[in-house]
Amino acid sequence: MKLKQLTIMAMLASTMTVSAAGNPFMNYKKWKTPHGTYPFNEICNAHYMPAFEEAMKQGLAEIDEIANNPAEPTFANTIEAYERSGEMLGIVAGCFYNLASAETNDSIQALQVELSPKMSEYSATIRLNEKLFQRIKAVYDQRDKLKLNKEQTKLLEDTYESFANNGANLSPEDKQKYRELSAKLSMLTMTFGQNVLKATNAWSMLITREEDLAGLSDDTKAMLKKNAEAKGLEGWLLNLKPTTVTPVLKDCDNRDIRRELYMAYNTRCIGGEFDNTQNIIDIANTRLALAKLFEKNCFADKSLYKTMADNKDNVYRLLDQLRDSYMPAARAEVKELQEYAKQQGFYATLQPWDFSYYSKKLKNDKYAISDDIVRPYFELEAVKKGVFGLANRLYGITFKENKNIQVYNPEVTAYEVYDEKGKFLAVYYADFHPRDGKRGGAWMNDFQPQFIRNKNDHRPHIVNVMNFTRPVIGDNGEVIKPALFTYDEVRTFLHEFGHGLHGMLTRCQYSSLSGTSVPRDFVELPSQFNENFIDEKEFLDTFAKHYETGEAMPQELIDKIKRSSNFHAAYSCVRQLSFGYLDMAWHTLTEPFSVPADLTTQEAVIRFGDDAMAQVQVLPTVPETQMETAFTHIFSGGYAAGYYSYKWSELLDADAFSVFKDAKAKNGSIFDKKTAKRFRENILEKGGTEKAMDLYKRFRGGEPTVNALLERDGIKAIEVK
Repeated sequence: MKLKQLTIMAMLASTMTVSAAGNPFMNYKKWKTPHGTYPFNEICNAHYMPAFEEAMKQGLAEIDEIANNPAEPTFANTIEAYERSGEMLGIVAGCFYNLASAETNDSIQALQVELSPKMSEYSATIRLNEKLFQRIKAVYDQRDKLKLNKEQTKLLEDTYESFANNGANLSPEDKQKYRELSAKLSMLTMTFGQNVLKATNAWSMLITREEDLAGLSDDTKAMLKKNAEAKGLEGWLLNLKPTTVTPVLKDCDNRDIRRELYMAYNTRCIGGEFDNTQNIIDIANTRLALAKLFEKNCFADKSLYKTMADNKDNVYRLLDQLRDSYMPAARAEVKELQEYAKQQGFYATLQPWDFSYYSKKLKNDKYAISDDIVRPYFELEAVKKGVFGLANRLYGITFKENKNIQVYNPEVTAYEVYDEKGKFLAVYYADFHPRDGKRGGAWMNDFQPQFIRNKNDHRPHIVNVMNFTRPVIGDNGEVIKPALFTYDEVRTFLHEFGHGLHGMLTRCQYSSLSGTSVPRDFVELPSQFNENFIDEKEFLDTFAKHYETGEAMPQELIDKIKRSSNFHAAYSCVRQLSFGYLDMAWHTLTEPFSVPADLTTQEAVIRFGDDAMAQVQVLPTVPETQMETAFTHIFSGGYAAGYYSYKWSELLDADAFSVFKDAKAKNGSIFDKKTAKRFRENILEKGGTEKAMDLYKRFRGGEPTVNALLERDGIKAIEVK
């Protein structure tokens, strides 16, 4: 192991190509930027690889120093020293991997490919360092005799388990297998994600007749026209970004165009240049092989041990309970929609590309509400005011834009965040609109985490990245119409901002436990909890004003929003359940997946996915389509055997919000500060310093139940035996 480590360090040293003097990362401790933020204006792609290599070199030297310390192992010289190691690598990686998702290009993607085996080897070299592990184990074995607080105890347990569950207790032969499998998996998951982004960006469809876009709003058509102009084309250009896919499937009267867009979106990475079908098989089989090294039957058995669910049986128990409770209502919703479509003159069986179209029409007829009616009240600046104001009302924090903080794209806005006493709390970056270099979806991450060292509280740098509707820009660059959000976009912003609050409000000693460093089935609680406020009149009254007239959203419209909040809730639930079942199917395999002799690889993957989701399908299955080939959450993100956590967390968020509703019934306000204080102190500030269920019970006063979720969605509970 020592020789291997020296070999790696020599390799890293030999590949330095850019002088340290001109590389901002080499002098990160001397940055003069506000709060030590990244000097994005000075960073270029050529800086990354030399910085990574130097950071890995330093990190391995730090590990070597810990492992060879002649003093007896203690919590301070081993566990805390390990926690502090790799600081430079954290700085470099915090910039690079965030931009690889939000501001990527061919150069960054090539660097990802080059970095993947190096980072995997670096991680494996540390995890499989026998002398380091023996020191960690020596401290762990004495844990009952040590005088540690709860957070220190949790750090010790997590550190030991992270090594044990990453191969430290394996035989020398199995350690080598682990190293090889980890490197392979790293490359496969990275390739999967890159293929999705490339396939998404590669497809477009030019519409030359405006009548083919009947039903679309003027704003959407203006956006599509801008898409075409950017490519030097005449007409309206459709792409596979959410800001195109969602309105076209909801609004376009031309069924052929809806179908073609749906098919393009749901056949991404099935065959062709960016095929992911073999990648899926290889990822699932590699994860299974890793689990087998640890004598686990399947990857889920290895993955779930640190979650609130604890094991796959509890995951399936939740999925099955929700399936049996929601499926009758979901079938009824689809039946009602089919009858409604017939009344509109559509007599064929509803297909997936028809559902959103007729669903929106039915919702509008039932509640006289649509995106076009709501959008004028959800102007971007007003929405930001409302979302920031919610955080102020609940937790007393404020946001101040600081243009001296450099950003990675001119569209990004940077804020300083202050607590209720005016003390600096965090840096917050907001990135709202889609770009070619940004992957789809919405997410939160940290550029730099929170931790306390030498009594100095290093506050976090948090980013929310989203893909929301852009403003309408004229030919001369003037704003014709500001960015107006849909109801769902406001909800998504609230969701990601909830993650952001989890990151910004954290107060922990150690970075590996701070912020969102919690179990996957707990991490969505703050985000999904935050969504609940969009259905509260008291919240909407604080910001929802017409962007032209300044008039507040009418009470009648707010009432309609409230009444319509459960519209197709059952369908939405079973759709999420289908993703959970698909995830679990791939990650509860006990034998390697093999392609039957009578099927192609693509056919085998599609059939496997269809079979996994069949029990919660309420719309026809479309041959040759499968969303799993672009399912980045589980095949290139952190949700393998964990997608169920969205529903698990939804159970938690409904239960948690019921406490606020009870407080409102008593004191008349949903912004109850006493309840918010308990939520902040027990959930948002604690990170992963204690077991998630202990934190939740301390806030709630008991364990959560599914009752609040079923009540919120208007679903009758069905007992599952």
